[in-house]
Amino acid sequence: MNRRPALSARLKLTVSYAGFLLLAGALLLAVLWVFVLRHVPDADPESIRRKFGGVIIVSTSRSDLLRGFVPAAAVALAFLLVFGLLGGWILAGRMLAPLTRIADAARMASSGSLSHRIRMRGREDEFRELADVFDTMLEQLESHVAEQRRFAANASHELRTPLAISRTLLDAARDDPARDRGELLERLHTVNTRAIDLTETLLLLSRADRRSFTREPVDLSLIAEEAAETLLPLAEKRRITLHVTGEAAWATGSAALILRMVTNLVQNAIVHNLPAGGTVTVRTEAGHDASVLRVENTGPQVPAELVPTLIEPFQRGTERVRTDEHAGVGLGLAIVHSIVRAHDGTLDLTPRPAGGLLVTIRLPGIRPFD
Repeated sequence: MNRRPALSARLKLTVSYAGFLLLAGALLLAVLWVFVLRHVPDADPESIRRKFGGVIIVSTSRSDLLRGFVPAAAVALAFLLVFGLLGGWILAGRMLAPLTRIADAARMASSGSLSHRIRMRGREDEFRELADVFDTMLEQLESHVAEQRRFAANASHELRTPLAISRTLLDAARDDPARDRGELLERLHTVNTRAIDLTETLLLLSRADRRSFTREPVDLSLIAEEAAETLLPLAEKRRITLHVTGEAAWATGSAALILRMVTNLVQNAIVHNLPAGGTVTVRTEAGHDASVLRVENTGPQVPAELVPTLIEPFQRGTERVRTDEHAGVGLGLAIVHSIVRAHDGTLDLTPRPAGGLLVTIRLPGIRPFD
C-alpha cells in the first residue's frame, strides 16, 4: 500500500514531550502573573510616597518588574524547549527501541526467515508482552510451515505411487498385447480407486483445517452407533468384538465431519488389533462442560515415543506401509486431529499397558437444542 511520508514515531514523541514541557512552563509563568505580578501597583515611587505620607510601601512598580521578568521568562521557555526536544529525543529512542527490534524481526519473517526470535529481556511491560506474543506467533508459523512442507512432500509421494503403478501396468500391456485385459483393468481399477480415496481424503483434511462447515447440535452417542454399525462387517471378518456404550453427549459441529472422525477411530481400532479375539470399546460421556468420546482397543504394544507421531499425516502405526486391503493412506488420525481441532476440542492418545491404544476426544459440550 502506497502511503504519503510522515514524521517518524520518535520525532512525534519528541515534539510531544517538548510541547508538553513548554506548555507546562508557560502555565507556570501564567500562574506567576495571575497570582503575583498583577497585584503589584502600576505606579511610580513618587506617587506612592505622596499617598502614604512619605512612607514607601513598594520599592518598584509593575512595569519595572515586567521589564526584568519578561526576558528571564523568555530565556526560561527557550531553555525548556531545547531541553524538552533533546530529552524527548533520547527518551523516545529508549522507549521505542523494543519496537525497532520487533520491526526487524517482522522484516526477517517477511523475507522467509521464521527461525529468528526476539527474546526481549527485562521486566514485563506492553512492549515485552508484544515481543513475547510475536515470538509465539513465529514459533507457531515455523511449526505450521514445516508441517505443511512435510505434508506436501508426503502427499506428492503418495499420489505419485498409484500414478507410477498405472503407468507401469499400461507400459506392460503395451509391450505384451496378449496379456489378460481383465486382470489389467481390475488392477488399474484398484489403483485408481486408491488414488481417488487419497484425493478425497486430502480435500476433507483441507476442509476441516479451513473450518468451512455449518455447525449444528450433534449427539456423539448416535454418531458412535452409526459408525459401529457401518464397520460391524469388518469387525466380524477380523473376529473383533465391537462394543458401543455410554450416554447422550451433545456437541456442536458438522455431523458429517464428526461421523468421519468416529469412523476413522473405530476403523483404526479394528485394523490395528489382535489377529483374532480382540475387542474395541466405544464410550460416550456428557461432562460438565465437555462431551467425551473414548475409543479403546486391544492390540500390540505401542511405544510411548511413537504416540506423538501417530497424528502426523501418512503415519501408519508401527508400520510405514500395510499390505492388506485396509492399508489406508496414513491420514486416519491426521484427519481425526484436524476435525477435533476445527471443533475446538482436544485429542489424547494413551498406550494401554496390556497393548492397544486409548483415544479420548473432548468437544465443547452443549445442552440439546440450545
